[in-house]
Amino acid sequence: MPEMPSFQRWLIIIGIGEDGPAGLGDEAKRLIAAAPIVFGGARHIELVQALIKGEAHHWLSPFEKSIDAVLARRGMLTVVLASGDPFFYGVGATLSRHVAASEMSVIPAPSSFSLAASRLGWPLQDVTVLSLHGRPLDLIRPHLHPGRKILALTSDGQGPADLARLLQETGFGQSTLTVLEALGGADERVSTQAATDFTLSGINDLNVCGIEVKAGDGARILPFSAGLDDDLFEHDGQITKREIRAMTLSALTPRHGELLWDIGAGSGSIGIEWMLVHSSMRAIAIESSSERAARIRRNAASFGVPGLTIIEGHAPQALAGLPAPGAIFIGGGGSDQGVMEAAIAALKKGGRLVANAVTTDMEAILLAEYARRGGSLIRIDIARVAPIGAMTGWRPAMPVTQWSWVKPQK
Repeated sequence: MPEMPSFQRWLIIIGIGEDGPAGLGDEAKRLIAAAPIVFGGARHIELVQALIKGEAHHWLSPFEKSIDAVLARRGMLTVVLASGDPFFYGVGATLSRHVAASEMSVIPAPSSFSLAASRLGWPLQDVTVLSLHGRPLDLIRPHLHPGRKILALTSDGQGPADLARLLQETGFGQSTLTVLEALGGADERVSTQAATDFTLSGINDLNVCGIEVKAGDGARILPFSAGLDDDLFEHDGQITKREIRAMTLSALTPRHGELLWDIGAGSGSIGIEWMLVHSSMRAIAIESSSERAARIRRNAASFGVPGLTIIEGHAPQALAGLPAPGAIFIGGGGSDQGVMEAAIAALKKGGRLVANAVTTDMEAILLAEYARRGGSLIRIDIARVAPIGAMTGWRPAMPVTQWSWVKPQK
């Protein structure tokens, strides 16, 4: 058997639309015809079947098997077909984790988001773009602000109805919902209804939803500020109150992509607000009470951060084997034997630890740690107006002692 030629740019990723070959340039068509093997979804293969001269390989399940098959051909000309722009929530993003840019050539097509924006006349730079394909619909919740425009890719034909239901349940039923189906193809259809009146059926599995957000009375709007209203959370009183929470988040100084451990998470409010800072943020809530752990899970969903990891167990034992954090908050259980030592040991160099104390036992630990390691130690006193007979006066909350510390790089 003759030796196969080796190519420096062996991986060719070609984006295609619902119009198939009609939307491809001459170079893309030539590469598809020249490739010994073409990988793609069943729909992609069918769209360009007439161009394929080599073997056509449909994606396998699980998808990782197909990635292995592509990588096994390193150095040999291989074409991968993708939907629209391969690097916008596409297979290109997956393959780029295994293949250097110098080994691939990419010919993108317009993404479904670009096509949807052009149909609606929405400037894409002013629109929130979300992929809900294979992901929880709850991810849309933090973006539901009056006047906002959202483009959301759904998983299937049921997705738009599910979105309409979520909008109604959260007080945004008057929002305009436009369903854009099979964009760029012969079956393209664009339909608009209010979410509260949504009746569309038989929707194509390939769809993008355009949402013009309108809030009704009592709509659940999640502000961008730290220290969200306590009443937005489901809790049993075990919650870091909003003013203290805002100061705690400030002390934790969230940075892009970091992981937070929230030890003694209670209602999960600190980890949830950490994740709301940016979509790249990650958090693990460690909570010993099964009832509270279930409550944290519900709160995470209702705040649109279902990716919050919840570990049910007692610290420090529950901390074993967890990925190293860039920041740690200790709000409950910090006075238990070994918790502080385990947290400090696990924290990455340069990471931040913030611990709050309302009991004298925990305060004594923080005073000792401050004396030993330095950092910042503050006392927070909050008072709220409350009725006193027929008049009002200041009612002080329990003072909070807060220790903040950055782990040395050496």
